[in-house]
Amino acid sequence: MKKFINAPEAVLAEALAGIAAAHPELKVDAENKVISRGGVGRSGKAALVSGGGSGHEPLHGGFVGPGMLDAACPGEVFTSPVPGQMLAAAQAVDSGSGVLFIVKNYTGDVLNFQMAAELAAEEGITVETVLVDDDVAVQDSTWTAGRRGTGATVFVEKIAGALAEQGADLAAVAEMGKRVNAASRSFAVALTACTTPASGKPGFDLPEDEMEVGVGIHGEPGRRREKLRPAKEIVATALDAILADQPLAAGDETIVMVNGLGGTPLIELYVVFNEVAAVLADKGVVIARNLVGNYVTSLDMAGVSVTVCKADADMLSLWDAPVNTPALRWGI
Repeated sequence: MKKFINAPEAVLAEALAGIAAAHPELKVDAENKVISRGGVGRSGKAALVSGGGSGHEPLHGGFVGPGMLDAACPGEVFTSPVPGQMLAAAQAVDSGSGVLFIVKNYTGDVLNFQMAAELAAEEGITVETVLVDDDVAVQDSTWTAGRRGTGATVFVEKIAGALAEQGADLAAVAEMGKRVNAASRSFAVALTACTTPASGKPGFDLPEDEMEVGVGIHGEPGRRREKLRPAKEIVATALDAILADQPLAAGDETIVMVNGLGGTPLIELYVVFNEVAAVLADKGVVIARNLVGNYVTSLDMAGVSVTVCKADADMLSLWDAPVNTPALRWGI
């Protein structure tokens, strides 16, 4: 294993210290492992909190700031944060109008956020939850009951975050988050496994001429292994799965994200996006907005995920609203 670390057990603490040094506009609570917006929370604003295991950066801490999240709680690498962290995050950002928990559908995350919501209720904090389960590759996986939560998390955080910024109440913000999740589908393919600092070796063996089709963001198995194929064929496989589950008609507008899993060069992501754009254009589907880059990663995994959201006018307007976070910034 070759990594720019000091010791495996210190990675999260030292990364949080690095975030604090790089982004003084954020508040980093090293004791509770919570990243939140600096300054005083705006009275009357519904607050958004998300979190999950580390190793998926910039998710979630990179999306804390005006227009997106109010706080994020990172767990250890590929390990859910604990309820106490989530409660501390909710307490730090609640301004009296309640907190929305945005939760990726992994068993540990779901159980711990549920417990945190119960603890918050005892503290007088109203909590709503949006469960993100956009991955169409498999129905159940190593760490999930039902579909995994992946790329659509970024869409939910951005669009619901914009609505909250505009002053909508907690129920409306939660409903929008659920709408975005319901309109979004994702599919991922990996060319290599990732290596966690604690294990020191790749999570699975993948021959040089094979790829994992439908892989999860923790390296969980997908639908099958296949011989490596050209980008055009890989994209066709991903979009066939997405469109079989979320049919799109000519004239439909979409938000599309081609996301690197940590070890994929940007030039390859643009090759993939070109293929996605060609397939959708052939069907008359409009890519109204897009992201190409690393947004939901899996440490150093060479892989790519495609996320497609069938977007309505409200979603597109909220997508365009100003956002100012370490990893996503426009309109400021």
